[in-house]
Amino acid sequence: MNVNQIINMIMRMVMRKAINKGLDVGIDKVAGRGKSREDMTRKERQQANADKKSVKNAQKMMKMTRRLGRM
Repeated sequence: MNVNQIINMIMRMVMRKAINKGLDVGIDKVAGRGKSREDMTRKERQQANADKKSVKNAQKMMKMTRRLGRM
C-alpha cells in the first residue's frame, strides 16, 4: 500500500462516520418536523418514532443490497 492509498482509506472512513452522524441528526429533524420532543403531542412522537424506524430499516436494506452486489 502506498501513502496515497492510506490517505484515501482514512479519508473515506472519516467521511463515512461524518455522513452517518449527519444523517442521524437530519433524520431526527425531519421525523420530528423540527420540533423538540417536549413540544410534540403523543401522536406526533409516535409518528416520529415510526419514521425513524422505517429509515433505519431502509438503511439496513441498502447495506444488505450492497453486500449482495459484491458477490
